[in-house]
Amino acid sequence: MPFPITAGLHCLFLLVTACCQTSQDSNFVPFIQYTIDSALGEQSFQTEMQRQKRNMLTFDLPSLEYTVDIEVSLMDSSFLEQIKEHFKNLSLSISTNISNVEMTLSDINITTVCLPSGGNNSCCSCENGYAWPSAVCSDLITCPSVSLSPDLPCAYMKEMPFYGPYCEPQTEDSCGMGEPIVMNMSVRLDRDFSDDLKDSSSESYKKYKADLEKAFDASYGCLPGFVSATVIGFRPGSIFVDYEVKAGAASFDQIANSNKIVPQFLVALYQLNTTSFTREITNKTNFTVSPVDIFEGDTVRLICEINSTSTNVTWYHFDQLISVGFPYLMEGKVTSLTSRSILKIINVTMKDSGSYRCTFTNSNSVFTEIYKATKTIAVSPLYITSNLNDISVTCNSPEVQTNSPLLSCCIDRHLPSLTIDWKVNGAINITGVSSFSGNCTEYKLNVSESLCPPEKSGTVTTYTCELQTGLGARCSQNIRVTYLRTAHVTISSSINSSVSEGYAFNLRCESDVSNYDSISWKIQSGNNTKTVDCDTCIENSKFPATSVLTVKAATQDWSGTYICTFSQKHLESSANVTIEVISLPGKQNILIDPIAAATLCKVQQALECCINANTMEDYTVTFVVQQHETQVGKQKKGNLFCYVYNYTETECSKEKELRAYCRFINRIGQEVSSKSIRLHLISDKDVSCSDSLGIGTEGTTLIKPCCELDSPDGFTKGNIIYKCSNKSWKVERNNCLSVPINNLLTSAESLVNSPEAKANLPNYLAELKEITRKEQSIINSSPANLGAIVTILDMVSSIPADAEELIIQNFLSTVDSLVADSTTEAWEDLNKEDIFKSSLLLRSVENFSLHLQPVNNTIPPVSANTLQLQGTVVTENSNSDYKKNFRSTENLTVNVLIDETEIQTLTQNSTIVSVMYSKLGHILPLEKPKSVNGLLITTTVSSNRSQKFDINMTFAKKNLSLKMPQCVFWNFTFDKHGEGWDSRGCTPTNVEDYVICSCNHLTTFSILMSPDESSPVIFEDYITYIGLAISILSLVICIIIESLVWKYVTNNTTSYMRHVCILNIATSLLIADIWFIVTASINDQNQQMSRGICFVATFFIHLFYLCVFFWMVSLGLILFYRLVFILHNTSKTAQKAVAFCLGYGCPFVIAVITIAVTLPKNNYTRKDVCWLNWKDSKALLAFVIPALIIVAMNLFFTAVVIIKILRPTIGDRSNRQERNSLFQIGKSVAILTPLLGLTWGFGLATIIKNSHRVFHILFALLNALQGLFILVFGTLWDKKIQEALLKRNSMSKWSSQQTKSSSLILVTPMLAMSYPFSRTFNNLCGKTGKYRVSSSEPSSSSSENTSKSYSLLN
Repeated sequence: MPFPITAGLHCLFLLVTACCQTSQDSNFVPFIQYTIDSALGEQSFQTEMQRQKRNMLTFDLPSLEYTVDIEVSLMDSSFLEQIKEHFKNLSLSISTNISNVEMTLSDINITTVCLPSGGNNSCCSCENGYAWPSAVCSDLITCPSVSLSPDLPCAYMKEMPFYGPYCEPQTEDSCGMGEPIVMNMSVRLDRDFSDDLKDSSSESYKKYKADLEKAFDASYGCLPGFVSATVIGFRPGSIFVDYEVKAGAASFDQIANSNKIVPQFLVALYQLNTTSFTREITNKTNFTVSPVDIFEGDTVRLICEINSTSTNVTWYHFDQLISVGFPYLMEGKVTSLTSRSILKIINVTMKDSGSYRCTFTNSNSVFTEIYKATKTIAVSPLYITSNLNDISVTCNSPEVQTNSPLLSCCIDRHLPSLTIDWKVNGAINITGVSSFSGNCTEYKLNVSESLCPPEKSGTVTTYTCELQTGLGARCSQNIRVTYLRTAHVTISSSINSSVSEGYAFNLRCESDVSNYDSISWKIQSGNNTKTVDCDTCIENSKFPATSVLTVKAATQDWSGTYICTFSQKHLESSANVTIEVISLPGKQNILIDPIAAATLCKVQQALECCINANTMEDYTVTFVVQQHETQVGKQKKGNLFCYVYNYTETECSKEKELRAYCRFINRIGQEVSSKSIRLHLISDKDVSCSDSLGIGTEGTTLIKPCCELDSPDGFTKGNIIYKCSNKSWKVERNNCLSVPINNLLTSAESLVNSPEAKANLPNYLAELKEITRKEQSIINSSPANLGAIVTILDMVSSIPADAEELIIQNFLSTVDSLVADSTTEAWEDLNKEDIFKSSLLLRSVENFSLHLQPVNNTIPPVSANTLQLQGTVVTENSNSDYKKNFRSTENLTVNVLIDETEIQTLTQNSTIVSVMYSKLGHILPLEKPKSVNGLLITTTVSSNRSQKFDINMTFAKKNLSLKMPQCVFWNFTFDKHGEGWDSRGCTPTNVEDYVICSCNHLTTFSILMSPDESSPVIFEDYITYIGLAISILSLVICIIIESLVWKYVTNNTTSYMRHVCILNIATSLLIADIWFIVTASINDQNQQMSRGICFVATFFIHLFYLCVFFWMVSLGLILFYRLVFILHNTSKTAQKAVAFCLGYGCPFVIAVITIAVTLPKNNYTRKDVCWLNWKDSKALLAFVIPALIIVAMNLFFTAVVIIKILRPTIGDRSNRQERNSLFQIGKSVAILTPLLGLTWGFGLATIIKNSHRVFHILFALLNALQGLFILVFGTLWDKKIQEALLKRNSMSKWSSQQTKSSSLILVTPMLAMSYPFSRTFNNLCGKTGKYRVSSSEPSSSSSENTSKSYSLLN
């Protein structure tokens, strides 16, 4: 019976299960129809079947089980529950035979129910126990008209007609049955954020969380495999809700559809923004990296792939967006089901390590889905380790040639695609054979002696093993192989095998290997081996490889076998030679007796030479007197071997001086001569003193040696001077050294000639200091002992010393003892000698500081009462000034400053050492009344430097009452003594209590000052100042007169040129006189002048004095030309050009050449005045020679003029007017030339040593009055000038009476001539103005030649 139709039901799916025995082609239609009819009675159903066959394999029954899906459509949905109940209560296991097929109907169930949803869509849901198959899981879209009741099953949209697949019995593979995933999602609420939402315990937080989770559960509940939706927090920015949805894998459309439903379950108060849903998926991206092991240089591929379609892909490195461009390349591929993006990193580096993230983004108007995946890559360097880094190979070693070195490189892991290459780079191209094993490569060298010549020994060849991966990474390791060659060393000697003490010899050691590292010399004597440590006696060179050992004075310490060793890396090559040093006494060790004595004629005079008896050598000794030789035998006297010769002088004609000496010859024939014995032959009548010491006349001296026969040291150096007084010998001066000081002197002589001088120096200086302190009282009273210590210091100062505090202290303390106040009298005696011992002491300190060798790159500051030493070492980091401050015990100061720019010119490891002395300055000789008014300071630089080296020193004045400071240095090559104070190269600046000295060289400096006494002005000075004033005034008057009369006296060429010469002579002399008087006044006032200003003043004085002479010769040449070449005319322009070239060009060339030649040698000017140097460079000749030549030329021209006047030739005018004209022409030249020449003739006489004062007076007088001579004889004596002056005077009177209508029109080529100074300038340059006056000018009727001759005279 049919049910009423209340609602439409599209379909009801029945699952019918039956077992049957049939063939595969049986027809089941009758069975299906039967089943429906039996179950539903008369109700008519339309059946649409889709059949699914399930073959079930059983072991006991061969029957097959079939599952049949049957769609049942109902017109009224109210029958649904009845049908469900009917099938539930239906008793099955029905057997039937349909179409001869035996079957059993075992089960009928409802699986899928679809309700209409409008249009062609239906909402389908699965019955309990059934689920959608996994194949359609991603296509299930929740129906939009879902009921709010959570009890109803989820229904999904299906398009009608619906052909399946339908719901199936629920299994593990069914949709939503897999392991759920967590989807991180967020949505925005358009409300203001409250801080309560940060607190999970607040009521707001709890309410928001509960309401949102309820809505999320309802919205996402129909997602396949849904488990839960949980709010995990809130973020500001409106309100961002972060939540997690735990469900099966849901597609983009499924999530988007569920997001649309959320507002249905959430009150509008929350203002949920439906377009802000975002889902982040972090575990559904397949992220792979290739290669797994990444090395620098590789090309790396990062691949991200998702099971979704997305073309929007971004890559990040440490959250920094990666843009396409080297080294990044990107590739993408999108299919209907998947999306892939590849990031390629080319030539990857260490900085490319770190975290990489790929992001795929899908979005529509309401939902954004982001796939994220992160990988961290590590880029490692490709490490290579080698068995050797730097090795040395001896090419000509037999062992190396038979067993060649093996080079190898290894990496720390196995790489299958590794390739290896060996490269050779070096001057020595020795190759090898490579092999590969495991993670290592080996390279066996083929060493050949022929490939390693001696000149290339020490050459480094670099072997590079380069490894590459197949992906671009590569690395290399260098192995440096130094190829050495055992050197062939030869040694030769300048002597055979023996040399005598005191003689020089040298040894030459050569090697065929030039690239050595060091050369050492050793002397082996018995079991003792000593190293030759002597920088000054060993000279090494590279090309060729040579070392020369020079021994200036052999001693027994130099006897033995010499071993010369060339070292290169670890390789040493040696040669040796044996030298025997034969005993021979040194000249200073031969005692002579007497040293100086008187002798009588035909009376024997005992001459004696003695040496220490500690020698085993038997010498042949010969006395030589007046070239007569006599061999003598030896006698032992105490600790001496003495050789005595009784000499008798037979030639008694007159008194004379005799010289005698003894000669020692050893067994190898080498000799040494003693100092000379001086004998003075006297008459026996004159003998006043006669005893065992000797004979002598009254007042004469006798010099005897200091001899103590019983002294263990033999004899003491020095002498005793006796004087014959009142017929007896009395000791005038005892110059004998004390035994300790004598021993020190002997030891010093041995030390400086020792091969181990540097090593033994510290102990010797300690001994020297101690003995000097103990012998202080003897030193105070004995100039000889004081001088001996100075000599010792001078000798040992040449030995390089380590800059250790104790060594420096011992040296300075010794010097301090010598300059103590108690030694003043002894110094006075020593400074009377030809060589100043005080200067020698100063030089020894300079040498000592110069040879100091830094220890640990430092020079310690050391003080020793009156001396202080400070210094520094120049290194590559020296970027500051050299500043050292010293303060003496008297509280005087001196500061030293060397600019950084000067220091940078020095070589590295150079030393700068300064030594301050507070007492030494007072023992150095000095002319009175000057005195040293400050400390002394010595600064030395060990580096080779240019001649110019700027240094600044600030001295505190000791006596403030002294004036006129002068910066001076001690010049060791200054005067006849060879030394003295000099001020060249130094400029003082007086600043109250201090004097700043700026010098351009290094040595010992101080300041000299004198009492404030005005220097006496000598007679010549008065003459100079008064005469120069007259001269300058005369020259000014001369120039003014010339300018006033210029238009009257220059009306023809000859007159014009004559006045051009006179005007330029006056101008040149005026400029020279002004420079002269300025510099002279500065010097006379004892003011210090800058050397630069002095050079400029000297240059201009020299230049303009020469100009005077050359303009004089120009005047003479014009005269000569006009008288000799009568018929030849030259233009005014040509004459003027020649005159100016001669008058200014020649002097300028001479002056420039003079300063260019002499200035670099610093001998352009004199030391005391600003004038050309004579003593050192003879620069004065650059003035004297041209001046004398010009004087001679003008005298010649004058003679020619006189001859022409007195002996006229045919054609010459012989009338009286012509004779007078010619006579007047030569007047200026004839008078001025001798005056100027005579002046400088006297000047030349003044430079002659010890010249008479009259020459100085005459030179000063004539030189000062030269301007007056030019005014009188060159201008005022000119009749034409006189007439012009008178005419100008008369015209000025006449013009004052005329009306103003009279006009004067001036036409000049250069400047307006209406002003005297303008006219003067034009006249000087040889330019003339032309005047036109209202009254007519009378013209000359004389011929051109006559006018020219007359104008030259007048």
